Amino acid sequence: MPINLELKIRLDNPAAVMEKIQAIKAEYNGELNQVDVYYRYKKGLLKLRTENGSQTLIKYNRNEKAGSRWSDYQLISLENNDAREYLADILETETVVEKRRQLYLFDNTRIHLDTVKGLGSFLELETLVINGRDDAEKRFSHIIDVLRLSTEHELRKSYRDLMLEKNT
Repeated sequence: MPINLELKIRLDNPAAVMEKIQAIKAEYNGELNQVDVYYRYKKGLLKLRTENGSQTLIKYNRNEKAGSRWSDYQLISLENNDAREYLADILETETVVEKRRQLYLFDNTRIHLDTVKGLGSFLELETLVINGRDDAEKRFSHIIDVLRLSTEHELRKSYRDLMLEKNT
């Protein structure tokens, strides 16, 4: 099962962060239009992601109270275009999150500049564990340093959690 080390922060000035990303010459990997349908799931998070026409069922676990946000996840690609309708018959939908994501890559870290409908602008980092957690932590710390990010206001919640809070 793949593992990421993650960070999420709300952005007041996305353009300033974009300048920093461009300054470190992170590789632009395109714009992704994503719709995430979150389902009630007791063992973690389960969502169907529709992204630029493809569909993936994503199951992941993350301890939001731990010192670091390690996330283990599994992906299943779905070929059937009516997966959302199919799953609606068997799973209870909790919320839907729509976002536009600018994706950059730097040293096996995915940098997401997200504009989330109803929530605002965010930066997410996902550093993939390749050569152990220590190596991932070093690369993760390095990207935080080179982007001059403050982790003081880190959001230790998924977009699902933020959307549910907003709607209550």
